[in-house]
Amino acid sequence: MLPPFETAGPRAAEMSFVLDALQTAARLLQNARPEAAVVKPDWTPVTAVDLGVQAALTGMLEKAFPDDVIVGEESSDTLDRASAASVEAAAIAVARQVHPQVDGSQVRAWLDRGRAEPTRRFWTLDPIDGTKGFLKSGQYVTALALIEDGQVVLGGLACPRFPEDEPGGSFALAQRGAGAWMAATVEGPWRRLTVSGEEDPRKARLLRSVDLGYRTQRALAKFRRELGTSGGETRLDCQVKYLGLAAGYGELVVRLPRKRGALRESIWDHACGVLLVEEAGGRCSDVLGARLRFDVGRQMVDNLGVLASNGHLHEAALHAFRRVSPDVLPPPA
Repeated sequence: MLPPFETAGPRAAEMSFVLDALQTAARLLQNARPEAAVVKPDWTPVTAVDLGVQAALTGMLEKAFPDDVIVGEESSDTLDRASAASVEAAAIAVARQVHPQVDGSQVRAWLDRGRAEPTRRFWTLDPIDGTKGFLKSGQYVTALALIEDGQVVLGGLACPRFPEDEPGGSFALAQRGAGAWMAATVEGPWRRLTVSGEEDPRKARLLRSVDLGYRTQRALAKFRRELGTSGGETRLDCQVKYLGLAAGYGELVVRLPRKRGALRESIWDHACGVLLVEEAGGRCSDVLGARLRFDVGRQMVDNLGVLASNGHLHEAALHAFRRVSPDVLPPPA
């Protein structure tokens, strides 16, 4: 049983591509081993699998929608680093599982297609959102979303390790105006996702990252006190947090401003998850309540952090954050 928006409607071809791409990503990741990895200039890890998956899916997109722009996380710059001697060969080997004749120059070209800036219509891709989780046998996903006129209209996640009690992982899909859905395989059966109906801030459950710095932990603890919640915390990395919120596993996801707003969020880290939450009945904004912008650049330069909720608790969470904001926002100019 396929989700009802897959076989009909104006974006049937795009949804078919998303399903194919996510199934391909899941297959590539199923038996992948993160043996070749380097550290990027921002001190985050990247593996040959990240690069190979992005190249493979970009090649698929190039065939399906040759004129479309793709904004991806990775680029060939990683392959030029001194420590990356073994990474390129391993990345090519991953891409060849989908495109058997591909060579190094084509892999680099596909990676560099992802350097693009947002346009009126574009795709955004994170081949492995949560590389640290991939390296540590934690949570990670492949995230793919289509954005038109600044609005996320279609998106999906391949989640090899979520839910944790279901071997084989899952897939999540959302289309603007047609709901959010989840299934163990792309063949289904698909079940519609609905956020929690909790309205009492005192019972709000927070979905938060596994590894947080001391300042962030302190700020989130203060946020919970200001909200007055004694609800539990669930630690999940990457956009699995959004999926958990959309499925009713918690009521709030808070991404505090990074380095007091000096660093902004990347669109590929949030676009698909935000659509899942909204189509499941939730609400998303930045921590000041502003609409999230996915059309102003590769980073969300008009927003400070992200707040996602079940909708019922959004205003209470914004109100609580106003009392926390001096700890995490830049000082007034």
